Amino acid sequence: MSWLRRTRCHLQSVREERAQWRAEVERFRAAQRAARKSGKDPDVDHPGPPPSGFALLPWLLMGLGSFSNLLQGETPNPVVGGLGLVTFNSLYIYVTFRSFDRAKRQEVSTRVALGLMALLTTGLGLGYGGNWLMFFPLLGLATGATLRGPWLGRAGVLLALYAGALSGVRDGWSDAANIGYATFLSTMVTAAILSLAEAVRELRAAREELARRAVEKERLRFSRDLHDLLGHTLSVIVVKSEAARRLAPRDLDAALAQIGDIESVGRQALTEIREAVTGYRRGSLATELTRARSALSATGMEPVVRQSGAPLDPPAEALLGWVVREAVTNVVRHSDATRCEITVDSATERVRLTVTDNGTDNGTGTGTGTSTSTSTGKAVTHPHEGIGGTGLTGLTERLAAAGGSLTAGRSPRGGFTVTAELPVEPVGLSPTGGAGAAGTAGAPAPTSTTTATAT
Repeated sequence: MSWLRRTRCHLQSVREERAQWRAEVERFRAAQRAARKSGKDPDVDHPGPPPSGFALLPWLLMGLGSFSNLLQGETPNPVVGGLGLVTFNSLYIYVTFRSFDRAKRQEVSTRVALGLMALLTTGLGLGYGGNWLMFFPLLGLATGATLRGPWLGRAGVLLALYAGALSGVRDGWSDAANIGYATFLSTMVTAAILSLAEAVRELRAAREELARRAVEKERLRFSRDLHDLLGHTLSVIVVKSEAARRLAPRDLDAALAQIGDIESVGRQALTEIREAVTGYRRGSLATELTRARSALSATGMEPVVRQSGAPLDPPAEALLGWVVREAVTNVVRHSDATRCEITVDSATERVRLTVTDNGTDNGTGTGTGTSTSTSTGKAVTHPHEGIGGTGLTGLTERLAAAGGSLTAGRSPRGGFTVTAELPVEPVGLSPTGGAGAAGTAGAPAPTSTTTATAT
């Protein structure tokens, strides 16, 4: 019963493969017809239907000569010959269909079936000769489809010599060379064509995978830039709106100045978002430092900015500008500090950017912890120590892609420090400020109490 069940399962798998093959062929032909109707050239680069054992079935017609001998009664012991013919065809179909699956063609059962084919071909060739010797080229075809590797050449040569020798012993040496050559040719050509087709399909799959990864990388780049842009800009707008609301009752001119800043920030944000969409945005450290002063002053903090050393290359400036933007955004949103220091020190080989605040209880951007109220009336989150949050995660990846690293911790003097270190000429940076994936827009930004170090 188990043997019968296995046979039924095998027949069912063959029917499924045949239906899939027909569906792929029909899909390919429909695409070609649609291309011709639209006036375009047919898509010759289309891979077409996947190869299967059906592509090798027509070669069984080489056995029609032996089948004709059976029908005409020219074969002694026709029952044995008929059973041999049916068995050979069954083994041939079994081996060739399994040869199109890399895992199946390397299984022991496939190799055993191929060995049985060789024994059966030898017996039929010695017993009957003539047209029955044409089973050797079919055996070579099955061998080439199954044995694709370093042993194929040796196997093809040995099989051709064996077929030629057996043909010479059975029917004389006049046709021995033809049988041996046909066996060798069918073995090597079949293996070459199937291996080439398999390699082409693997290359197509690799190309599609590379295209998919490129799209995914661009999507991550856009989401990262959008998060950094909107997180900082919206925080500045909120802070300046609060300042305008507080100043309006007692100093209308100062409130109008804050409203003008809000308009300017909004217009600049629109420009930056358009540039981020097209991938041409390059950050400026000087611009980010100016915005940082404005944002910190609007919240009542004292901004202190120090710069020393030689001018930086645009890629380093772009990346450090992102660090300033993210760190200051965290100070504004999550810190109860009254003073924020930004220091840029450019040495011969490395540049260091440090953003330090004097907050008493700042979060680290992990997104966990409790919320308390400070004297400024702002809710401050107190997560556990560590580096987290979408913004600093993206900065970590950008710095690492530029040949750096990231560290974080509380400042010995209180508050937290964000320190970014980079080579003077960062490696692997794109015009948008870095490589690597980051978070998606809309995720909570990390707090200013995290220290980021990129080396």
